Amino acid sequence: MKTRLIFIVSVICVTMTASAQQIEYNRMLSNALQFVGTPYEAHTLEAGDTEELIYGTDALDCMTFVETAMAMSMCKEQGDDMSESEFARNLQKIRYRGGIIDGYTSRLHYATDWVDDNVKKGIIEDITAVNSPFEIPVFVNYMTNHAENYKHLAASSENIKTMQAIEERLSKETIHYLPTEEVPQTGKAWIKNGDIILITTNIPGLDCSHFGIAIYINGNLHLLDASLSAEKVQVEPLVMSRYLLRNKHTTGIRVMRLRPEAINN
Repeated sequence: MKTRLIFIVSVICVTMTASAQQIEYNRMLSNALQFVGTPYEAHTLEAGDTEELIYGTDALDCMTFVETAMAMSMCKEQGDDMSESEFARNLQKIRYRGGIIDGYTSRLHYATDWVDDNVKKGIIEDITAVNSPFEIPVFVNYMTNHAENYKHLAASSENIKTMQAIEERLSKETIHYLPTEEVPQTGKAWIKNGDIILITTNIPGLDCSHFGIAIYINGNLHLLDASLSAEKVQVEPLVMSRYLLRNKHTTGIRVMRLRPEAINN
C-alpha cells in the first residue's frame, strides 16, 4: 500500500474579491480549502498493476480531492494531531464498495455507485433526495463501452464482465437531482457550505461528470473543485448557476452531506 500524504495545516485565503467576507466554516469546508492551489492531475489511482490504496496531496483530480477532504474530516483529531493511519482507513472506507479492496471493480467508479455505497455505510446523506422532487433515470455503460481507455478493463475480460454487471444494476435506478435551471445564484437554503456537489450529465453512458464542494461567497453559491481547465484546485469564479451553463452536457446537480455520525469526535 502506498502511503504518501502531507498534512497541510496552514490557513489558505480564498483569493477573490470576497476573500475578506466571513464564511461559515465547517470541518469539511475547512479541510477542502487547504488544497486551494494544488495542481490538478488525472488518473492518479491508475498507476499500479494491482488495486491498492493510493493517496497524496501533491496532485488531485475532482474525485480524489473530495474523498481526501472527507477522509480528513472524519478523523478524530484535526491539523497537526491528525492520524495518517486513521485517514487511510477512512479513505478506504469511502472509496471502495463496503470499504474492502478486492480488485479494480471494488472501487466505486460511477457516481451513483459511490453515493449508494456511502449512504449505505452511513458516511453521507443524500440531501437532494429529501429536498428536490426532480428525478432522472440512471443509464451507465460508458466504462465498458470505452474499455480501451481504462487500463484495468482493457487488460481483463473478467473486469469488463464484472463492470457490466455493476452497470446493469445501477441502470435500474432513478435518482433525485436539481436541474440546472432550478439552481439559483444564491443557492438553496438546504445546500450548505461543505456539501458535496455531483454534476449530472447527459453524456451517453455517464451519470455524473464532476465532483466538487459547495461554498458561499458574498451570499452566492460557488463550487470549490479540482478544475481540469484551471489545472488546480480553486473556487470557481463564476457562481454555480452560471458555471453549470458553460457545459452543454450538464443537466444539474446532486447534493450530498457528510453525516455528523461519520465524524469521529
